[in-house]
Formats: sequence, C-alpha cells, structure tokens
Amino acid sequence: MRIVSLLPSATELVFALGLGDDLSGVTFECDYPAEARAKPVVSDTTLPTDRPLSAAEIDTQVNERMAERQPLYRLDKELIATIQPDLILTQDLCRVCAVPSGQVEEALEELGCRGQVVSIDPTGLEEVLASFLEVGRATGTEPRAEELVASLRDRIDAVKARAARLPEIRTFPMEWLDPPFVGGHWIPEMIRLAAGVSLLSEPKERSHRVTWRQIADASPEVVVHMPCGYYLPEAEEEAVRLYAVPEFRETTAYAGGTVYATDASSYFSRPGPRLIDGLEAVAWAIHPEAYPEPPPGMIARVPARALG
Repeated sequence: MRIVSLLPSATELVFALGLGDDLSGVTFECDYPAEARAKPVVSDTTLPTDRPLSAAEIDTQVNERMAERQPLYRLDKELIATIQPDLILTQDLCRVCAVPSGQVEEALEELGCRGQVVSIDPTGLEEVLASFLEVGRATGTEPRAEELVASLRDRIDAVKARAARLPEIRTFPMEWLDPPFVGGHWIPEMIRLAAGVSLLSEPKERSHRVTWRQIADASPEVVVHMPCGYYLPEAEEEAVRLYAVPEFRETTAYAGGTVYATDASSYFSRPGPRLIDGLEAVAWAIHPEAYPEPPPGMIARVPARALG
C-alpha cells in the first residue's frame, strides 16, 4: 500500500501502526519519528520561510491569506502523480493545520489518481482514539490499532483516577500569545481530566481569540502556554513575555510564577498518539504534587525571574 500523509499526527500514527515502509509522502512538518524526515515532501507551506516570524506576524499572514482565499499549503501535484497513492490521510478540521480534504480530492481528480482520501477530524479525545481505529481499518491494521487505543485508554484512566482525589485548579490553556487565543478541541477535556478547570473554553470548541482583560477576570491559577506549531525552546522564550502584560499581573498565576511552556507541536497541537503524553504533562503542571514530572523537553516552568 502506498500512503501519503498530509498531517504530522497521521504520519506518527502510520509509524505506530507499523506502516512506515508504506509511507510514500509527507508534509514539511512531519518530523516524528525521525524516519519521517527522510520521506518525500508532498505538501509545503506558502508562508514566508526566509526568516523566523513572530506570533503577531504569523497571525497577520494567516488572516490575510484566509481573507483572500489563498492557500496556506502547496501540494506537489507532480510528485503525488508519480506516487499514485492508494490512501491519503488529511483533514477538514482546520484550514490553518493542513490541506483540506476537498482540495486533495480536486487535485487527485485533476491528476487522474484514484486513491482513497480519509479525513481525520477529531474534536475530542474519544474522537482522536476513534480516528486511530478508522485508519487501522483503512490500512488493514485494525488489531494493532485496537491494541494502541487500549493502551492509551489505560493511561487516560490512570490520570482520571488520580484526579478524582484532587482539588480543581483554574487553568488557562494559551494557544497563542499575540493576539491571545485559548486552546480548544481536546485541550479543555485534557485539563478537566487532570482536575483542572479549563478557563474561557469548553470541550470540542474551536480555539478562539480572547482579551487580556478576559484572561485576568478568569483568574487563572496556572497558565499552560501551548502555542500551535511551537517546540519547547520557542514556547519558553515567548512565555516569558506573559509577565510583562499588565492584566496578567493581576492573576494568581503571575503571583505564583505558575506559568508553563510546552512542546505543543509534539504533545498538544497534533491529535496523534503522543497527545496522551501531553495529558500526563499537563496533569503534572496542574498538580505537580500528585503526578510524576515528565521527561525533559516536554514542558517547563517559566518563572517570573526569567525576565532577568
């Protein structure tokens, strides 16, 4: 089977199902496991890449392109035609995250390809797990997918069982800093599973823009900075800026220095198997006295003194 993945999370899943050798094309963002980086890239970004962009610049670029109905991703149609994939994994959940399935189907028709397109669009944890089973069925690896889902459910249940004995902590999941966005989809559910109160967002809602005044009035005790597309070093560098925001200085999180930065790309933004690692990491951030500290590189506390 020749598989093309247009989602980093789907790429991770394909490898988890033992189908790495069948993966014939990936996106420029597919970086896990390491073997994915050696695969041909069939989807690239249309955003400028000549220099690093700030959060505000990325937000402006994305909004301008979406307002003008310009694509955020570029498909290598010639390479896809050469691969002649049997299966393409993509999504319709977020135009900012990957090429929508409708555009993929149009491209396949144009190229004369007859591959099956599977759109992976979970909005909550149960739907994430169900998508693993769907891909298992599409690839003939359903038993392995069932084993994977069972093991992940056990870990979710372990977090939930421990949380039942803990007090609820007001937690703000910050998906973007400039302008501020609150994390949505599966993120509020992850916080609730870990005995947190997810502020300004409900489970399965899309992430959305909020104001600094709303954040201050919500009185977060813990802030978890999980900027979509960022790895831990970039997120840590950016999270320090929170302490300079006047409204944020009114919060308990400011007073206690309980701000955490995360490797969001690996453990929060992508609905792949490592999302459960993210659940365990955010549980530790909310209740460090009750959950084991995650391995280095996943999440880090960003105290006010980091401002120097």
